[in-house]
Amino acid sequence: MATRTSQANICRATFIILLQLSAYSGQLFTISFQGPSDCGKESVFDISSLSCIKCGPNQVPSKSGLSCECQVGYRVLVSNGASVACQRCPESKPVVTQDGYGCIRCPGPGAIGEDGTCNCPANHILVERDHRGNIQEEATCELCINSDPALSAPDSTGSRCVRCHDSFINTSLSCLCGGSNILTGGLCLPPNSLPTTVVASVNFAQLALPVQSVWFSSFLYSSAAACLLFSNRSSCQVLGNMCVMNMYSSSSVTNDACGLYNTIFRTTAAQGHSQDITHWRMNMPWLYYGDQPGLASRVLRAEPLPIGYSFRGPNQNTQIELIAAVYNAGGLFLRWENLTRGALQLCPDTVIRQQAAYTFGTAYKQSCVLPITEMLARFPEPLFYDVFLVLRSSQGERRLVALPVLNLNLQFNGQFINQGSNINNWYLTRRLMIVDTLSGREKSLSATPRVLRVATDIRIGFQLVPLTQRGEVYPPLITVSYTDVLVTEPLTQTVSVAFSMEYEMDQNEAQVKTDIALGVLGGVAVIYALVKTASWKRRIMSQIIDLETILKFLVFYAGDLANVFFVITVGTGLYWLIFYKAQQFVSVLLPLPQQEESFVTYVGCAFGFKAVQFLHKLVQQLTVDIFFIDWERPRSKSLKLVEGGGEGRSVAAPVSIWRTYFVANEWNEIQTLRKISPTFQVLSVLFLLEVVGLSSLALREPSPTLHRPPHAYAPAHSQVLRFGLASCLWLLVGLLQVVFFTVFHERFVEDKIRQFVDLCSISNISVVVLPHRCFGYYIHGRSVHGHADTNMEEMNANLKREADNLCGQRGLLPNSDTQTFQIAITDRLRNQYDRILDPLSRRNGPSRLLDASSNPFEQSTKVYHTMNRFLSSIIEHAHREMDYIVRDKLLFERVIGMEFMEPNEKSIFYNDESHSFSDVLFYGNEATLLIFDTLFFCVVDLGSQNFILAAALTYLQQMEEFGCENSGGQAVPHLMFLKLHPGTLMLSAQNALQQYAMILFQNLN
Repeated sequence: MATRTSQANICRATFIILLQLSAYSGQLFTISFQGPSDCGKESVFDISSLSCIKCGPNQVPSKSGLSCECQVGYRVLVSNGASVACQRCPESKPVVTQDGYGCIRCPGPGAIGEDGTCNCPANHILVERDHRGNIQEEATCELCINSDPALSAPDSTGSRCVRCHDSFINTSLSCLCGGSNILTGGLCLPPNSLPTTVVASVNFAQLALPVQSVWFSSFLYSSAAACLLFSNRSSCQVLGNMCVMNMYSSSSVTNDACGLYNTIFRTTAAQGHSQDITHWRMNMPWLYYGDQPGLASRVLRAEPLPIGYSFRGPNQNTQIELIAAVYNAGGLFLRWENLTRGALQLCPDTVIRQQAAYTFGTAYKQSCVLPITEMLARFPEPLFYDVFLVLRSSQGERRLVALPVLNLNLQFNGQFINQGSNINNWYLTRRLMIVDTLSGREKSLSATPRVLRVATDIRIGFQLVPLTQRGEVYPPLITVSYTDVLVTEPLTQTVSVAFSMEYEMDQNEAQVKTDIALGVLGGVAVIYALVKTASWKRRIMSQIIDLETILKFLVFYAGDLANVFFVITVGTGLYWLIFYKAQQFVSVLLPLPQQEESFVTYVGCAFGFKAVQFLHKLVQQLTVDIFFIDWERPRSKSLKLVEGGGEGRSVAAPVSIWRTYFVANEWNEIQTLRKISPTFQVLSVLFLLEVVGLSSLALREPSPTLHRPPHAYAPAHSQVLRFGLASCLWLLVGLLQVVFFTVFHERFVEDKIRQFVDLCSISNISVVVLPHRCFGYYIHGRSVHGHADTNMEEMNANLKREADNLCGQRGLLPNSDTQTFQIAITDRLRNQYDRILDPLSRRNGPSRLLDASSNPFEQSTKVYHTMNRFLSSIIEHAHREMDYIVRDKLLFERVIGMEFMEPNEKSIFYNDESHSFSDVLFYGNEATLLIFDTLFFCVVDLGSQNFILAAALTYLQQMEEFGCENSGGQAVPHLMFLKLHPGTLMLSAQNALQQYAMILFQNLN
């Protein structure tokens, strides 16, 4: 029983404990918000409890508001760091000592200060303890002897006599700066050494706001005087830093920071130079390259660095080592700093990505937006950098090359001379700063600056020596641009900053060669366009130069000029891709982004002109005249009833139209036949670029690495490399498809062009194609068996006879297999052709010209039969006045695409074993389509910088080509006159069949 009771008690206790634990775990802890300003006059802010606590008796809050101290007249009795106990001083010793722990009498009644401690007159020190440290009954004031030999004065605490500053001794031979001497900044200066007044304001030119800087007003004159009179190195550094903070601006004013620096520089010429550098005065910082602008070309282009950079091989050298001598605003040398650790890069990033900036040839750029509060916290005072490039010899010796600075904010006589492109006007400097939070302070050095000056764009640029084969470069140039920020809402204000490394070579020679190539090839294009125009005029039998002729010439010239731009741009991109990525010693560098603008313009011109040519080709294909000649003749006669009577008469049996429809449908299918597969083309290029990683070859870096770690820095893509890579891959995949299609597919799988010619022969159908008024193509499809509208057994027998050479050949001429011809017809033949078509032209013209009594279908059928008889009779030489001859084309005629003989009396049929009638199909314009697709893909990619998007849009564009080809044109299928009517041909055949059915139904009724 007792055991059960104890177990129950244990369970109840456990339950209660769990409830308490759950209560604690769910409790919400809150405190009231209090700050130092909320504590009042009798309390202080406790940094431990974050609340206000009241001071003890005889205590008052300290100036910081974070601790309590004894009232005036009370000494510290006990202090353990957390609490203080105070005791009132006796009346015999009413004053508290300087340390607050003792009581003492002052030397006189007037020696008690406001804080309750003893004070002494000027040049005296207060003595409260004897030499053993015992507190005296009464404090004494001891005079410091300011004359020789003591030359002493009170120190900053007023408790010791120390030797006074040398400026007092050198100026007045004592520690008193009397007479006409000038006391400033703790220094005693003789008169007439410098202007009596200085310009202590800093001009923030971007804001048009001069700020009266407390730093300048406090230390400008004294630092300049100490630098001039005493060669004080720290003072000279301070003066130089002030000139840097004033953006090195020089004018006729000689009493600002830079004016005083230049005055001292000229005055102290006798002191000599540092490190044998004429611009570097002894004991002074090196700020300028010369005292006037115009030396930039001699500094930057006079002599290359004594080293060579190499991307690979045993002598690989791609590491850039920069170090800087760092000074603070007070002129104190702080350290030598390795800049590869990110001192010049304000944007936060990983060490690996920041160090990538110092790999030669890698175009590095880093940018971000930083809050003003972060700037104020990271840079309570500015740091100043003298940057050097480290050169290491084979023996390990390190030599330093001073890097010049191009400050874009520098003003010379009110002009921003460094913002122009003329190097002869530049004024180079040496020292730079990153963030200036000091010069913009007006009232106090501890106050928030009114204006903040930030180096928002720092660029380090290397210039390659022309024609070098050993990777020689000139000394790099640091270009700095500062932004003035008016501090109004530091918690919300931000500033954009950027850091970049650029590598440049002289592109003038390459540009000249490009212009020469463009001029020469452009002239050839003009000649070729004139030849095409002359050929076109001859093929339409026109001798008049009219507006249409000029427009035709411009269209031809646009297509040829597009090819010129395409060849130049692809060649340029391929050149940079090969020679930049494959070089060992640096001999070429990529064009800068701003230098690539002309190249992008050339690409745009190539695409625009090629688009004009493509549209012209498309319009041509949509306006081609095609006629299918049916050679089939009726084999028998049938009995047909005569209307109105019971008698019948014998008429020829009709010939089936379906063979013609079948051939026309096959023509429709081969119109969009291409030698490449758009789907395979797009997928293959994307696979090579994105999966294999060839897109990495377009990065602005010398490494040909295809895959990089995800945490590594990836530079931006070069437009030239990107175009060269994309265009070459697209062309390579396309050409491989063309070779495969031509060599293997057409030979071993199927050749649809030749199959179409064979189909015409089997169907007993010939095809006349007229893309021009008096020029076109003829496919001779007349069956050697006489009939094609037959049963299967007879057709097989005919084919077997043909295979056994038991019948004639298919060619137009006897004993010839040539079935395809280019035809140049006479003007007489064309006029007769147009007269036959005239009823159809009137039907499509104004309504007043139409014959209301005629049936459109019967009229079309009549025109069809008339044209069929006419063209077949022409082929059979039935018209002597419109006869033709057959001949071979000259080689030169085939090359330039122009016929020398005019068909004046007889038409000319040129043997064409190459089946050039495909010129009116996509098949014969593969080069134009491939170049257009290449340019379309590259232009979209250059605009979007996205290969996937470019591939998707290119594929849609190719599908749109097929759609346009399959939906354009007009058709009269029952006549077999086609204005290039692909796509809807079968539908038109169905419409024709419906019309035949309606006529038959009407006749039955």
